[in-house]
Order: sequence, then structure tokens, then C-alpha cells
Amino acid sequence: MSPSTSPRFFTEREVARHCTPGSCWVLLGTRVYDVTAFLRMHPGGEALIRSRAGKDLSGAMEGPPHRHSENARRWMEQYYIGELDRGTGTEEVQTLRERKNASERTNGNTTEKQPEDEDDDMSPYSRCSPVDLDKDLVDWRKPLAWQVGHLGEKYDAWVHQPVDRPIRLFGNPFLEASTKTSWYWVPVVWFPIVFYFSWYCYTTLAQGSTRVAVTSDFSVPVHKSVFPVLFLLGWFLWSFLEYCIHRFVFHMKPPAHNYYLITLHFLLHGQHHKSPFDGSRLVFPPGLASIVVVLFYLVLHSVLPDIVGLSVFVGGLCGYVVYDMIHYYLHYGSPKRGTYLYGLKAYHVKHHFEHQKSGFGITTTFWDHPFNTVIPDEKF
Repeated sequence: MSPSTSPRFFTEREVARHCTPGSCWVLLGTRVYDVTAFLRMHPGGEALIRSRAGKDLSGAMEGPPHRHSENARRWMEQYYIGELDRGTGTEEVQTLRERKNASERTNGNTTEKQPEDEDDDMSPYSRCSPVDLDKDLVDWRKPLAWQVGHLGEKYDAWVHQPVDRPIRLFGNPFLEASTKTSWYWVPVVWFPIVFYFSWYCYTTLAQGSTRVAVTSDFSVPVHKSVFPVLFLLGWFLWSFLEYCIHRFVFHMKPPAHNYYLITLHFLLHGQHHKSPFDGSRLVFPPGLASIVVVLFYLVLHSVLPDIVGLSVFVGGLCGYVVYDMIHYYLHYGSPKRGTYLYGLKAYHVKHHFEHQKSGFGITTTFWDHPFNTVIPDEKF
């Protein structure tokens, strides 16, 4: 809702009626929010919001168990739809209502009120977007890729204030389409390769002819039973690579004067932090991922014997696929409270909304500990 638009007013009974997955409203004081589009995104799961449908969330926002960040509060404003009219009315609500009625009399507005259950023609993005198209630092009506580099020192603060609206990076339709990937393409493209090379490595080792030279005169045989160990070693190495890429590449702070590095950062990861629930950009396009995959293979091939290096590589490749799938699930899934994935989801959402300089682990928080980037526990 635009700041210049007069708010709509709802009774407590009207708000309470919206308590289903298809229409869920909540309150913050006298402010009414339609959080239907946010249900599946909520890190605590849908049930926590639905159990509070039609109620005031002010206490829950303050915690415990979780005190919501300023970014989370800004995010909430995307779903603002109007004000609560309790009948007796607070001074603020009464004043707003008088202004609205006066405005309608001035403009000769005689349009009948829409039935409350009638579907809004506007999309959730246009209805809930907090972006002021006339005052934002970039022009959202145009592709953003070539604009963000001009933000300079304002870029870092701007990109870490997330919004729930789609981002268009490029004007060219083909180039724009190449930056979007549906989640299922990751297993479709990479799992057949994982399965093939896993079988190839295992059957090759099963022949019993593979040996690793320790010295020029001494070598040790590599049995097929070692394959699972090599596979898991590759997975473990990927988890370290995942951490390093996320921390040192995706979260580099580009110099404020360097247009090209700012643009590169936005294309690689900044756009994900600006619009963290854009489902078409939550996994790597296979073409871009193949660059990292090939480099990973070449490094292993250069330091390890052929079949041993390939066994480690295929484990790392499987780790990458699982990483991309988990990352997508952390944004759109609703894991059961108390499970490992529930903890990861809460951890990752904190990284997006409050602790952008820590919490770089995605599939595991293991590497955050030795590198001292663990998101601190909340204290009340």
C-alpha cells in the first residue's frame, strides 16, 4: 500500500475470519497485515503464524524465544493492508478514519466497498511491495544489473534491506532467462553424472588393480571398500569449499568506487540478498555451476591418482547437489520444529535478515566454528 493511499479499516471480526492457509491476517497493534504469501517462507513454519491468525503479534515479535530484527520488521511492512477499527477507536484510528472519509467526500467517491472475500486483482508483489518506485535508489521499472554499480557507498546498506518482489536483471529476454533456474534442473542435470561416475569408480576399484604409489618402490592397493570413504571425503571437502565461496566470494565487500565489482557482486549474490524469496534464483544455473565443478575436478585430478581423485570428486559433486537443494528448501520449505533442517532454516534466515557478516554455512554450521563466524545466540 502506497504511503499516500488512505488506509482501509477492518473490524476485529473481519480480521479474525482470515485464519486459513488461503487467507491469513495478523495484527501489530492496530495495523492489519495479510501474511498469506509469507506463510511458507516463515522460518518457524506455517503453524506458528496460523495459530496467531487474527491476533496481535507485538509480543511475539519482541520475543522470547526470538526477537525479530529490524530487517524482519521492515519485511513485515510489505504485507500491510489497513488499520483495525475497534468501534470505540483509538485516537490514531479515529483520526485516520476521519481523514479517509473527508478525502472520499472531497473526491466524490461513492464506490461501494468490495466484499471482503473477493479476490484482489493485484498480484501479491504489487500489493505488498514496500518499494517506493519514485524514491528508491534504483529504478525498479528498468533492469537493475547496470544500475546498482552507481550506488557506490550506498550499495552495501541497500542490498541488505531485503524485499519480497521479483528482480529483473537484464533487458534482453534471453539473457534474463539464463539467470533463472527452476530447482529441479539441479538434480536432473547433475545426479545422472553422480550415479554414473560412482558406479564407474566402484567397479574400477573392484577390479583390484588400483594402487597408490607411496614411494618409487612402494605402493598400496586401493580396495573397493575404500570408495565410500573417498566419496565422503569429497563431500566434506565440498562443505569447506561451500563455506569459502559463500564467505569470501559472495560476501566480499566491493569497493564503493568500483562500478564493475559492485555489479559483479550483485549478479553473483547481492540480488539474492535483496530478494531472498525469488524462487527462480535460489539455485545455480547448470552453466555457471559447471565452472566451479570443472575447477574442483582439475584440482583433485592434479593432486590425487586418477581413480582416487575421481572418487573424491564425485562425492564433492553430490555434496554440491545436496547443498543447492537444501538452500532452496531453507527458503521455501517448512521443516518440523526441532529437526536439523529446522535449525538450519532459522540459522540461514538470521543470516539474511540480521547477521549478514556471519552464518556462512548452508548445509552445516561446522565451518563457522573454527573460523569464528557463528551467529551468536539471542539473549533476553
